[in-house]
Amino acid sequence: MSADPHKTFYLETFGCQMNVHDSEKVIGTLLHEGYRQVQTVEEAGLVLYNTCSIRDKTEQKVFNRLNDYKKYQKQGKKFGVLGCVAQQEGEKIFERAPYVSLVCGSASYRNLPQMLIQLETGKLEAGKSEAPKPEARSPIRVTGLDDRETEDCFETEFTARSNPHRGYITIIEGCDKFCSYCVVPFTRGKERSRTSESVLAEARQMADLGYTEIQLLGQNVNSYKDPAGDRPGKSGDKKTFAELLAAVGEVPGIRRVRFTTSHPRDFGRDIVEAIDAVPTLCDHVHLPVQSGSDRVLNAMQRLYSREQYLERIAWMKSAKREISITSDIIVGFPGETEEDFAETLSLLEEVGYDAVFSFKYSPRPNTPSLALEDAIPDQEKARRLEILMARQREIQITRYKKYIGTISEVMVEGRNEARAQWIGRTSQNKTLNFTAPEQAAPKVGTYVPVRATVSFPNSLLGELVL
Repeated sequence: MSADPHKTFYLETFGCQMNVHDSEKVIGTLLHEGYRQVQTVEEAGLVLYNTCSIRDKTEQKVFNRLNDYKKYQKQGKKFGVLGCVAQQEGEKIFERAPYVSLVCGSASYRNLPQMLIQLETGKLEAGKSEAPKPEARSPIRVTGLDDRETEDCFETEFTARSNPHRGYITIIEGCDKFCSYCVVPFTRGKERSRTSESVLAEARQMADLGYTEIQLLGQNVNSYKDPAGDRPGKSGDKKTFAELLAAVGEVPGIRRVRFTTSHPRDFGRDIVEAIDAVPTLCDHVHLPVQSGSDRVLNAMQRLYSREQYLERIAWMKSAKREISITSDIIVGFPGETEEDFAETLSLLEEVGYDAVFSFKYSPRPNTPSLALEDAIPDQEKARRLEILMARQREIQITRYKKYIGTISEVMVEGRNEARAQWIGRTSQNKTLNFTAPEQAAPKVGTYVPVRATVSFPNSLLGELVL
């Protein structure tokens, strides 16, 4: 017997790993409420988009997708916008896309069961106001928008994890840094941390279920502040972020612990010491710098100088283990001169990143950078981005070559049949694909030794060590 089409859902996720994990929470909640996930919009009664507003291009992609699908509204489908664009635009989404039925920010996912009931029954709870209905066919509009100053925690009861071996745990939500270009404080709210006790309980539960890799998540994950003892009904010893990292790494059954994304202002030497001391902590740190120019960093309100950033790099380079370092960089920030850009290029050479995620500056709503003068033309931004990417590619070609002949433990992530290769990832978060004799074919989710034999700018190729 086929399922009720109004109890089926399709979910598409845009943006970062936190959004991916948020979608796992949404999926878990929907499954618990009796919904069935389907793989196409055509099959779904409820179509959801978990959105990202960190850059204009990503945000516009969401509205373009909604516009493409408005043809389905005559079929009785309900559409929902979740995540950062939902929190940023609020009920204005109903005006821009009048066939949308649900708008829900990330901190309101714990209220999804009640919101789904409202959608299904067409009735709002007492005291709830319905948004204006311009020409909508939907009988009701449901909103879940959290207050930026909320103290409510972001934990949800149900999570449907998409990978049976690697799982995410959000330990801190929101951001108090207010970088001048960033919309996150306005969409994710202020920083709110979970207790270390609840994080460790979830890590132990995941280990019991067979997960071997855990990634701790937060907009500024290393800004974590354990609220143990600060809230009613909460007790226990407070842990620093480094202590929590170590504790998760010591959970029986856990082979690897990663964390992202770190803010340089709160990155302490104790994090490096923890990586040195606990073998299960991966030897990889993603530390966004955004610019190599002090003048631009100050305009960005990044709260650190180039010198202070390089001090943190020095801590990692002096570690006992070789720590892979990756970063984010923005080019074309308002007022960025050729001299400023040259300083960013020189930083690439000085640090020697294993990877850089680089972007053109994108003006975002509500951010202070909107008021800055000397906007850089898009053509010039594109030119600088191309130069930076080419320079970083040269650095990576050199860096990856040094791994030829070395043996690394990789987690087997899958199989590329077309290339007859296994897909693997090292503790340093490097892709290391490899070949293996048919009789020694590894299982996905296991850890095997691989010798690197060929290097590329972004990955390595090797062979299983028998």
